[in-house]
Amino acid sequence: MMANNAIEMRKIRELLRLKFEQQQSARKSAIILKIGKTAASQYVAGFKSSGLDIQSISQMSDSDLLKAINIKKETTNAKYQELCSQFSYFEKELKRVGVTLQLLWQEYSQSHADCYGYSQFCHHYFHWRKDQKVSMHMEHKAGDKMFVDFTGKKLSTVNAETGEITEYEVFVSILGASQYAYIEAVLSQTKTDWIMSNEHALRYYGGVPAAIVPDCLKSAVTHPDKYEPQINESFHDFSAHYHTSIVPARALHPKDKSLVENYVRNAYTQIFAPLRNITFFSLAELNNALWEQLDIFNNKNFQGKEYSRKLLFNEIEQEQLQELPLQLYDFKTFNNSKVQYNHHVYLKEDKHYYSVPFLYTGKKVLITSTSTLVEIYFNNSRIATHQRNRHQYGYTTKQEHRPLNHQYISDWNPTRFKSWGHSISTEVEEVIANILDRPEHPEQAYRTCMGLLNLEKKHERDNFIKACKKALVVKCVTYKFIKNILTTKAFNLSVDEELSLFSLPKHDNIRGKSMYN
Repeated sequence: MMANNAIEMRKIRELLRLKFEQQQSARKSAIILKIGKTAASQYVAGFKSSGLDIQSISQMSDSDLLKAINIKKETTNAKYQELCSQFSYFEKELKRVGVTLQLLWQEYSQSHADCYGYSQFCHHYFHWRKDQKVSMHMEHKAGDKMFVDFTGKKLSTVNAETGEITEYEVFVSILGASQYAYIEAVLSQTKTDWIMSNEHALRYYGGVPAAIVPDCLKSAVTHPDKYEPQINESFHDFSAHYHTSIVPARALHPKDKSLVENYVRNAYTQIFAPLRNITFFSLAELNNALWEQLDIFNNKNFQGKEYSRKLLFNEIEQEQLQELPLQLYDFKTFNNSKVQYNHHVYLKEDKHYYSVPFLYTGKKVLITSTSTLVEIYFNNSRIATHQRNRHQYGYTTKQEHRPLNHQYISDWNPTRFKSWGHSISTEVEEVIANILDRPEHPEQAYRTCMGLLNLEKKHERDNFIKACKKALVVKCVTYKFIKNILTTKAFNLSVDEELSLFSLPKHDNIRGKSMYN
């Protein structure tokens, strides 16, 4: 075994030159270079065993040279061979929750009378793992993390009728311990598609990991921060539904997301590439092809291993995942709003109004909405719940939300006001119908109608009817306009008199159209 302390390759090359070109002894060369005599002897012995000549090493890289001369005495030792045969088993067992090298050594020592001590046991395992090129993902415990991201490259479909090309984002996820992977093409990176893809991945795995690790894209992280990143509210609500946590990868820390980035590279070569010459005509067709290649990828053995991602998932990770909730996640949006004077809030997605208790008028509240339900919160306490209504400019109002002295208004309704208007004249009924059809709160429309009916009591009925008719003709059906007509007696003006109000006075300084030819 080579010395534990690394020696600069410059010194190793110089050691070999002094020994094999200058014919110096290994002991004297070690003294000149100020390196250990034991280490020097091992490198010299390794060079002799490699079959290399001193001239050829100048063309070799440091890593290739070191690999060629770094021999291990234990490779011919029966005790070492027995231990080495179990390293693959140790590697898989370490992924299980609670399993440590200390525990594995105890089990090993109990079954082997002639065994290594704990420190040598760890030393040999770490060197074997390094030779196997095992990277940081081996440290992840089963059921601990799912890494998620979008690939940089997109895939596309072609409309069979128009030839129009549609590009799709590609979502990928991978479990930390088994590296069991998932892939799916979606239309965009919006919150809706992002959360849907995460849900499909969890359903594909058949369980939920302790944490989901996204990159800092906006659909997942609203404000990136090294210590306390702010998670997108919808994504946070999704994690609460599945009883998991969101742990965003830190910016400028590539090891945090190295596993998923490595999977993206593999996806390009092992999933994208086999499909490169195929034209897809629908998203469903594209995803079916991706999932076929995904099955091949997951069932292929790791390089240099005797097991696949699928096998590793079945053996060590599947049982560690939490159970899936019975119900799918109902996508929820979050909006901040201010309660209007009429004790209603406005949900901009549907252009609809929902009532809250009148005591909260003027307060800032949080509106959450799913496909079927709207909930309104103040200071983290729910103050109102409504069935979602997508009727634009409509109002959903609960009787108990009204002030007590206003609840009598609930007896008002469009039919009653139109009936009052009809009892006066058809023109008044039409004016009232126009007011009731406006996209405003019904209570405000009812108040306007009451104001008009009160005008009829203060003025002669014929004049009131004429004023309403005038409002319909000029298409200015408002309480204020009708009141002004009644005040100024404008309903008696002839057509010529009305036009004279809008004609320009004659004046020598006014230029005619001939001046603009």
